[in-house]
Amino acid sequence: MNWQPEQLDDQAYLAGGDSAGMLVSVASSAAQIRTAHRAAVEASVDTIASEGRPRAIVVAGMGVAGLAGEVLDAVCGYGSSVPITTVRDYRLPGWVGAADLVMAAGDDEETLTVAAEAARRGCRLLAVGGKASSLQALATRRNAPFVSASSGQGLWGYAVPLLTAAASLGLVDAGVDLFESVAKRLEDVAHRCRPSSESFINPGKTLADEIAETIPMIWGSSRLMGVAAHRLATRLNETARYPALWGELPEAGHNQVAAFDGPLAQRDIFADEPTRSLRLLVLRDADEHPQAAKARQLAVRLAQDRGVHVSEIAAEPGHPLERLATVIGLGDYAAVYLSLGYGIDPAPVSAITELRARIGQ
Repeated sequence: MNWQPEQLDDQAYLAGGDSAGMLVSVASSAAQIRTAHRAAVEASVDTIASEGRPRAIVVAGMGVAGLAGEVLDAVCGYGSSVPITTVRDYRLPGWVGAADLVMAAGDDEETLTVAAEAARRGCRLLAVGGKASSLQALATRRNAPFVSASSGQGLWGYAVPLLTAAASLGLVDAGVDLFESVAKRLEDVAHRCRPSSESFINPGKTLADEIAETIPMIWGSSRLMGVAAHRLATRLNETARYPALWGELPEAGHNQVAAFDGPLAQRDIFADEPTRSLRLLVLRDADEHPQAAKARQLAVRLAQDRGVHVSEIAAEPGHPLERLATVIGLGDYAAVYLSLGYGIDPAPVSAITELRARIGQ
């Protein structure tokens, strides 16, 4: 497959190559935020606060539902008085018990298994999943709040109800005004990254072009941007079928940085055929620890000294959720454009569907 960036400005090509309407789906992120918050309020997720704060919060989820747990943890931040962890497995940790709150997100087999175990242990439960699902049935039996969220709602369909619940527990300042502000920022991202916007002024297409023909190492300069890095890497994997690594500073400076001296770091300008080489993509937070900021600056300089491509994306100032959402929104567009630029339909991935079907046999 050859990278064809000129196709990204061909409106007929974009429409024909995107059979599942992934560009429309990404553009609807603002609407997804509003819908998810309304659904959470209507489901009375705030009732979980009636028993006070839990000892710990455990989010059970796979894929984007699991990432919603990371969003919750990062947005609540270091000031949260309740530890938050995410389980992407069939097993609930042994320490989890009746004093803890389990937030089960999604309808995957792994999540249902963990949610059922949480119910057996007497844990408090909040569920976010599909209508008429096994998870909803479990929540009904436990008299637990249930928020309806289809897989088509993506990340925000899961993350917003969790954040709304956390706000009722006093763990984060996240009310209707915040979600509306986030939605408006995502509308701005959608306008700037719209398909009709030409590549030279479209940040989504520009980022896709920078990533193309490279092996991206995506680093977040904070806990918050680490989540954005994880999101972008998985979007590139799933949407564009493209390999990507992700990390978070300062940890990435203790291991991944060694790749700057590896076989993919050097560009051979005399090669008959261009070869893929590393690209360091840094997601820079507006609120960095001073030492993390120093590590970021030095890592960029180190990469440039070794001839490694470098790109940087700076988060806009604001509430942690606002900063995170705008970077995620840009990355989501870039992943779809990268897919289309390679002539790949960004529709749901058959390999993922096939693997899950075989596991379920």
